[in-house]
Amino acid sequence: MRFGCHLSIRDGYLGAAKKAYAINASAFQYFPKNPRSLSVKDYNKEDAALCKTFCKENGILSVSHSPYPTSLTPHNDQKRVHIIDSLLNDLEITEACGSIGVVVHFGKPVPHLTLLESYQLMIEMLNDILKQWEGTAKILLENNAGIPGTMGTTLEELVQIRKLSEFPEKIGFCLDTCHAFSCGLWDGENWNDVLKKGEGLHYFDGLEVIHLNNSKYEAGKGKDRHASIFKGGRITLEQFDQLINTPLLVNTPFILETPKEEVPHTKEIQLLQDRWGD
Repeated sequence: MRFGCHLSIRDGYLGAAKKAYAINASAFQYFPKNPRSLSVKDYNKEDAALCKTFCKENGILSVSHSPYPTSLTPHNDQKRVHIIDSLLNDLEITEACGSIGVVVHFGKPVPHLTLLESYQLMIEMLNDILKQWEGTAKILLENNAGIPGTMGTTLEELVQIRKLSEFPEKIGFCLDTCHAFSCGLWDGENWNDVLKKGEGLHYFDGLEVIHLNNSKYEAGKGKDRHASIFKGGRITLEQFDQLINTPLLVNTPFILETPKEEVPHTKEIQLLQDRWGD
């Protein structure tokens, strides 16, 4: 099993990879640049190349996460241009670091558009970005949190957006367990149903990473508040057993985005390995 967590690039991309190795993580996630900005970063290419080599030599997988202001359903043309440029920059950095792809949140409804038009805008955005991208790093669509029925909370939506894009081979998926729990997609008791549906839709063919997060709120409440896997969450260890022990997911990296002030990630990764590791 591959367990890891989100790490800072304060000491560079290589520094993040070395931190992952130091805490016995076989995977990690990072922001490719300032997480609160869409500005294009003139990154250190040598540092990124060293990160790629280090991860390859030590069997570590990584993914990046797009900055918070990134949206695949922007409200105006000016922001649309900024997001496209920013995501192309994210993809370039991600590729240089040897990472699988960049995690991007599924779009949200645009107030002045119908729901169908919001989906269409999202597909147009993906096409505009990916027609300019020739690398192997993918855009990894992450399922949304929210009350049941909220845009981006079903496997059908994720699969259909990928299918309708002009570049499905450049798109993968990221499953966030807290988000899935918040909208009732996975209520803790229906993993076999989720698995069966996902296999039928070929969702798991495109699944590249799992955000392994517990939830501070009950299933279906629409609340996106992450909790430690082992402390203060509504998802039980027995319920996580069903998901994590799925043979289909054996090579999928599980990345913690849990509150490290509650349980330090070094300790949490060790607990994960004790319970579910080889």
